[in-house]
Amino acid sequence: MKLDILVFGAHPDDAELGAGATIAKEVAQGKKVGIVDLTRGELGTRGSAEIRDREAIEAAKVLGLAVRENMEFADGFFVNDREHQLALIRIIRKYRPDIVLCNAVEDRHIDHAKGSQLVSDACFLSGLVKVDTRMEGDDQWQEAWRPKQVYHYIQWKNLEPDFVVDVSGFIEKKTEAIMAYSSQFYDPKSKELDTPISSKNFVDSVVYRARDMGRLIGVQHAEGFTAERFVAVDKLENLI
Repeated sequence: MKLDILVFGAHPDDAELGAGATIAKEVAQGKKVGIVDLTRGELGTRGSAEIRDREAIEAAKVLGLAVRENMEFADGFFVNDREHQLALIRIIRKYRPDIVLCNAVEDRHIDHAKGSQLVSDACFLSGLVKVDTRMEGDDQWQEAWRPKQVYHYIQWKNLEPDFVVDVSGFIEKKTEAIMAYSSQFYDPKSKELDTPISSKNFVDSVVYRARDMGRLIGVQHAEGFTAERFVAVDKLENLI
């Protein structure tokens, strides 16, 4: 299956928090979008890896994803090395996305920046014809493939975006996908330990940020991204 957009997240819920509305909008426009989670989030204070697995499946249904996979890298301890790069190269060549979205280039959680650089490096290496890969259990060698663009969504830190996407009309779908991770976010009845993302303020802040970014470009809601190279447009009138 060829995907139009492949979204990577260090943990289940990263993609939804950073780019959930953009994903929902692209799916609504007929694009094939998939998510690949690098870890199962097993070090999360709340819930368990098994619970996060179920929540990720539910969030995928909400967003209408074409596919969702988990690499099962070690939460908190995966590294950007040859083994992990090759694993992601196989996935990139499997789905051949035109656009890749991935974690923030800088953030509070160490896995976010690590995951960001790992995915970026794998996207580049995936385009080299002398990097030989094949899927497990398949004798056929994969063809080289490099996504046209790699963009990084914004997470905990308020990074300045290189561009923003008008996601007006899709913030409710984003929120629904986020709240599929009921073990992680605000629940006044929960008896589990409080975390930086379990407060009502955090959930509200996701919508606040989208509303504020929207305000800055004259729309209702927007999501911001950083780019690895200049963002080009073919016509000035394409700008909002």
